[in-house]
Amino acid sequence: MKEEIKLVVFDMAGTTVNENNVVYKTVQKAINNAGYNVTLQDVLKYGAGKEKHQAITDVLHNCTNLIKISKIVDVIFTSFKSELEIAYANLDVKTFEGTEQLFKDLRKNDIKVVLNTGYDAKTANGLLQKLDWTVGETIDALVTADDVKNGRPAGDMIFKAMEIVGIKDSKLVLKVGDSKIDIEEGISANCGITAGVLTGAQDREQIQEANPTYILESLTELRAILL
Repeated sequence: MKEEIKLVVFDMAGTTVNENNVVYKTVQKAINNAGYNVTLQDVLKYGAGKEKHQAITDVLHNCTNLIKISKIVDVIFTSFKSELEIAYANLDVKTFEGTEQLFKDLRKNDIKVVLNTGYDAKTANGLLQKLDWTVGETIDALVTADDVKNGRPAGDMIFKAMEIVGIKDSKLVLKVGDSKIDIEEGISANCGITAGVLTGAQDREQIQEANPTYILESLTELRAILL
């Protein structure tokens, strides 16, 4: 029996976009350059899926002894944005195998496809351009951290996606992402289904902490659930 879903909200990096964790590596680099020793695993554990200012805040909070961190976060975030612009200019961005065909098949079956992300609009749109994806053709909408007041784990970006495509019941929404916070976002929005995918930032054990409906090896496994 296929699930009744009218909208799938996909995370970007690590879920639909394979950019080899360049954003989290850049977060790590910016924090390290400021004099704080954190690992990529620290960044993925405490920052994955979050708006990046918040990600830096949470990494520093959990991995250093700093008490007053707001000013240093602002400095690191500014450095991060500059470093990321350089990194993305030279980055070969790809999607995961089968993702574009999945988008086409979902849309043919009257299931809306929306991307959402903890990135700002400039970064997210830059990724779309590199992939040659366009709103209205490849996907139905893009929602970024710039579009809402509250980032993940709040459900604001999912509610925004629903508003854009005209879906009123969140039980008709499936949220999929590669990190625990994607699942928490889906639960916050009362989505009918939440799914973690093991192609990105976090492993099965980390994602399972949020109790998703499904954990997938790849996005193509959504076919068996929806099509």
